[in-house]
Amino acid sequence: MSGPLTADPNPYSVDLGFLGKTYITGSVSGLAFAQTNSQHFFPRDTDDAVDLSNAQVFIQKTDGQFQYFIQAGEYALPSLASPYIESNDITGKTYGVVPVAYGKFIINDQFSVQAGKLPTLIGDEYTFTFQNMNIERGLLWNQEPAISRGVQLNYASGPLSASISWNDGYYSNRWNWVSGLLSYGFNSGADTVAFAGGGNLGGSLPVGGFATPPAQNSGSIFNLIYTHTDGPWVISPYIQYQDVPKNLALGYTSDSNMFGAAVLATYSFNDNWKLSGRVEYETEDSKHGAANLLFGPGSDGTSLTITPTYLYKIFFARIEGSYTFATDATKGRFGKPGLALGPNGNDTDQGRAMLEVGVNF
Repeated sequence: MSGPLTADPNPYSVDLGFLGKTYITGSVSGLAFAQTNSQHFFPRDTDDAVDLSNAQVFIQKTDGQFQYFIQAGEYALPSLASPYIESNDITGKTYGVVPVAYGKFIINDQFSVQAGKLPTLIGDEYTFTFQNMNIERGLLWNQEPAISRGVQLNYASGPLSASISWNDGYYSNRWNWVSGLLSYGFNSGADTVAFAGGGNLGGSLPVGGFATPPAQNSGSIFNLIYTHTDGPWVISPYIQYQDVPKNLALGYTSDSNMFGAAVLATYSFNDNWKLSGRVEYETEDSKHGAANLLFGPGSDGTSLTITPTYLYKIFFARIEGSYTFATDATKGRFGKPGLALGPNGNDTDQGRAMLEVGVNF
């Protein structure tokens, strides 16, 4: 969890004998939103909705040589410039009712290995709403893998930590991806710099579904992330580069590249009131016949998100305003929709107002 939301400091636990002390926690929340320029083409979007954003339980063992984590339940995955799909639909379309589950074996004080359905090592935002500074994930997150099936080796010693994973990328059910994360903390932990990246090693085409974008899964992606903590401030700028090479089997006759930059920040007024914000810019460098990664070949995207949050013990409530703007977007022709926003994909901006209320227990 990157904040401003926090986990329950006194989680419920139960002793399961030879399995050891097991913690049972979770997140239950609902959201409501209204937006302009809904994307009514495919999948069908809506102007406003009330939905469940999380009804999840987490079961985990965090000590001993063998540890595990199981996350189960229903969830929504709201993100900028993407049609909203209700939680009871998106759960089945993406990672199922057990989106994250893995076992972890502690080799020694420095090394561990884990395997199962793993959170990605890539990016500066996480998959579920309660984990992030903002309710919605951003434009850069839209390009990143979220959860992968795989095996991961971890190393940690002092301020240095590293992980490397062999996995199925964008949940493709083809283990032909390698991803990694290297991070270093300094200034007594107030600053961290991290490099993350991953890419397809080639081979068979993906057999994933809704959660597997063929273009992104066939390429590579890299992040450079800096995080600074100073009193009430947490500031995290990062940059992203993505490459999708031509792939005749997928119908891409030329290369496509994407560069993005973002700044995420949270300011804590006190224990109860927080204010988070995010600003982003993405630009796609591609030609006709290349994979579409944004709003069409050669398009740009800009976003601004503001999220005030109120916390009281395990309860939280937050409102959010976001605005996304597309430039040089591909317009539809001959009755076909464009690749931007709005009912026909031809609009260039979208505003959203959102409310989320819940508990992290």
